[in-house]
Amino acid sequence: MDARTSIYRYCNYQPRCHQEVRNKLYELGCKTPEVEALISELIEKKLLNEELYARAIVRGKFRMKHWGKRKIIQQLKQNKISDYCIKKALTEIDGDEYFNTLKRLAEKKWTGLKGERNQQIKKLKTYRYLLQKGYEADLINDAINDL
Repeated sequence: MDARTSIYRYCNYQPRCHQEVRNKLYELGCKTPEVEALISELIEKKLLNEELYARAIVRGKFRMKHWGKRKIIQQLKQNKISDYCIKKALTEIDGDEYFNTLKRLAEKKWTGLKGERNQQIKKLKTYRYLLQKGYEADLINDAINDL
């Protein structure tokens, strides 16, 4: 199977970013001019669209893994997605749903720490957990204060 067929299958399977496609083509043994030509061809045929990729990542990471915006942005920047595409993709997250998910995660962590008697340590552990999930500090404080 040649590189063109492989990369078409690869891009048809799910939305991909330019960096993933570029890496895959290099794995398949393509040289730089061929890689750039194939990427241009995929963009023209609408098989490669970074905005669609970014939107899919935002929806998936938020709904399935309950990541916060900061962690999602970090993931997209690792894949060299433009700031414009990131900003457009973040519109996929509803503000109310975002805060409700944050509150639900805070409650779950809070109840999971039932062995901890010190309230300050309990708050700190919940705060750190939510920060690690990628939520913003001011929203975390609001959610913890609601507990």
